[in-house]
Amino acid sequence: MPKFSYIARTKEGLKDASTVEAATQDEAVAVIQRKGLVITSIIPYDVASFVASTGFKKEDISLGGPKIKKFKRKGVRFGDLVIFARQLAMLLGAGVSLMKSLDVISKQVESQKLNEVMADMAKDMESGRTFRDALSKYKNIFSELWLYLVETGEASGNLPKVLDHLANYLENREAFKSKIISALMYPAILFLVAVGAILFFVLKIVPTFTKILTSMNVALPLPTKILIGISNFLTKRFILFVLIIGGMVFLSKKMMKNDNVRNIIEKIQLNLPLFGNFFRFMMIESFATTMSILIESGVPIIYALDISERSQPNKTMQRIIGNIKINVREGKSFAVPLEKSGFFPPMVVQMVSTGEEIGELSNMFKRIAKYYQQYLEAFVTRLTAIFEPLMIVFMGIIIGAMVISIFLPIFSLATSTGH
Repeated sequence: MPKFSYIARTKEGLKDASTVEAATQDEAVAVIQRKGLVITSIIPYDVASFVASTGFKKEDISLGGPKIKKFKRKGVRFGDLVIFARQLAMLLGAGVSLMKSLDVISKQVESQKLNEVMADMAKDMESGRTFRDALSKYKNIFSELWLYLVETGEASGNLPKVLDHLANYLENREAFKSKIISALMYPAILFLVAVGAILFFVLKIVPTFTKILTSMNVALPLPTKILIGISNFLTKRFILFVLIIGGMVFLSKKMMKNDNVRNIIEKIQLNLPLFGNFFRFMMIESFATTMSILIESGVPIIYALDISERSQPNKTMQRIIGNIKINVREGKSFAVPLEKSGFFPPMVVQMVSTGEEIGELSNMFKRIAKYYQQYLEAFVTRLTAIFEPLMIVFMGIIIGAMVISIFLPIFSLATSTGH
């Protein structure tokens, strides 16, 4: 009876990867679902047996879903790469050749660009290039992490396992990012609503009151003059205002490419009263996560540090990792330069030192990453809880100040009339 390899999730969200015997793929799905599992991927374990028993062509084999005839998008998203790594690991682990795996996956990708890239990679490998070399042509899509892990997997003959590690890493990063973005979504919407309300008041309400006050020929107090001046500027030169904002955004992006400017901004970020530790722990979490997957996949420690250094977007962290790499290359313990940097908390230094002593450095980095992920998630959750009342107070103060500025001349007129 044919066997099927599958990846599923339990009700608690834990991964369950195994095999099941069934006459057809539909029966296999039914058996897995009866266990209370949610299937994320399923393929034939023995492709030759599957083809013989069903009469399907190898080109018709899919990962449990219908072939996608139309692409949903042109570009490549991070989620596309997650699915690509997971499916490739599953197919290679099931004994399907690399070329055939790419062919099967290419019929299901939702990204037109990724489909084209996979077709080009297949041609390169047919001409004798390695999978790593084929990936290296598209460094704008596949990071240094991809290239080194694939190179390690090919050299060790353990590419399915390495790709499985990579898929787990990418899935965890995607899940972590999604949690942070979801937590920040509400305050972002609240902020946009606040800005929209203020602009509506300034662009629509204030001009109406300005006409009334002008017709009444009242002496305007300073706050009213300032508000009317802002309203007139935005009403008559709104396009100019938008262009100025756009220019500032463009200029800031341009300036961020300058190393000196980035160093200054990063220094300011790390010394902020409330957010300094947040930015620092984000860097530590990213470093620990990257190191754990690299070491776990068999990448030598020096190469792992080199990849981690190049994958860090933060210049400060790049310098720190570069210094750690120099010290480790000279034969010093990993924990020594970590402690001397003054950037890492004592807990991290101690865990890395213990990991070196017992030969569990990858697991220690994984625990460090998990700890800081939980810290960052909790920080963002608390921040969003505080942000809502602060935004309400902010809107109340701004709108209240504008309302008072509008009605000040009317109060003055009423007072002078009463006298």
